[in-house]
Amino acid sequence: MSLVLFFGVLAILLVLTVPICVSFAFATLLPSLVNSDFPYTADAAIRSMVSGLNNFPLLAIPLFIIAGVIMAKGKISERLFNVFSYFIGNKTAGLPCAVTITCLFYGAISGSGPATTAAVGSMCIPLLTSVGYDLTFATALVAVSGGLGIIIPPSIPYIMYCNAAGTSISELFLAGFLPGVLIALCLMIYSYIYCKIHGEDKAKLNAQWQELRSRGLGTVLKEGFWALLSPVIILGGIYGGICSPTEAATISIFYSLIISLFVYRTIKIRDLPKILLEGVHSYAPILIILSAAVAFARVITLMNVASVVSEAVLSAISSKVVILLLINVLLLFVGMIMDTGPAILVFTPVLLPVTEALGVDPIHFGIIMCVNLAIGFVTPPMGANLFVASNLSKVSVIEIAKKAVPFILAFLVALMLITFIPEISLFLVK
Repeated sequence: MSLVLFFGVLAILLVLTVPICVSFAFATLLPSLVNSDFPYTADAAIRSMVSGLNNFPLLAIPLFIIAGVIMAKGKISERLFNVFSYFIGNKTAGLPCAVTITCLFYGAISGSGPATTAAVGSMCIPLLTSVGYDLTFATALVAVSGGLGIIIPPSIPYIMYCNAAGTSISELFLAGFLPGVLIALCLMIYSYIYCKIHGEDKAKLNAQWQELRSRGLGTVLKEGFWALLSPVIILGGIYGGICSPTEAATISIFYSLIISLFVYRTIKIRDLPKILLEGVHSYAPILIILSAAVAFARVITLMNVASVVSEAVLSAISSKVVILLLINVLLLFVGMIMDTGPAILVFTPVLLPVTEALGVDPIHFGIIMCVNLAIGFVTPPMGANLFVASNLSKVSVIEIAKKAVPFILAFLVALMLITFIPEISLFLVK
């Protein structure tokens, strides 16, 4: 069967907004429908879908989702923000930078971009506007900074990439730390430039900062200590070799429950059924897509797509720099029209052989792919973070997207550094 026809049909289905799992399933069966001799029937596809989910590392996804929901309901982001704003709230762009740092830390808890945007934005957007910042700027800041939720480990897209690429989740988690910090620094630099150009209401800012300072450092640190400790426990267990990512996800649920129920007392026992139900609602679509993607990946292997694409690209273009730039452009476009999970599952088996042939480490490529797709969180028409932030602030998605352009450019600067300086991703791994 022609690869052009195969991917053409898949592209048409996605453009027509056919559900991702249905698109994958139809594309999986298409070769056997066109050619009865194709060695992959519907029965084999179903077996692959079922067996593909019998995967211990994938169990980390629903566990991190539930932990993230508990942390959100437990108002962990508020404690984190207070700690950071206590130290830098009186500086130029101090509060916007505190928002970005809070997203960075909260991403180490939730593993999700939209979840980070929702948890941090619900508290920070009203606060920023109350001290004089433009509503659209504050919303765009939270939306873009929320993308750090899938860059800083633990990250649900990292787990999905490792499952598709056959690489180590622990190594990819370790590799994602420095790129996440770099992106946060780039976003904070733009926030500083913006505040220098447009000015700030120093009177309101100082009043808010003095109110926080009046509570005392000991009180602020005491309230924020357990929130700050959560990423240390989760990531420390993984990096220290004490537990696997899946086991760390289990620990994060129990830790978040204990802190939210008995320390902060921000949730009640009666809230747990709703929290678990919300976690199930978030994971069920991912589960269906994952099962369909397993069968889809098997078809791609049987059709020898990876080798064909790799040979075609490498024979047409010899420059490693040009190929990496083209891959970045492709992934940026994909991030605009596809959700992160399906994009990873579709393009990893196709692009990974190309990058490996160029000598790019699979761990490094995983970071490149996820950073590209994180930018997709704030670019229409998909832009999940834009819709979440719009719902919080009631600012239109288009207005947020316009205001987010400079932040996206800062994100792109970090992406280019990450792409062409592999040590940023691989330093901690090696």
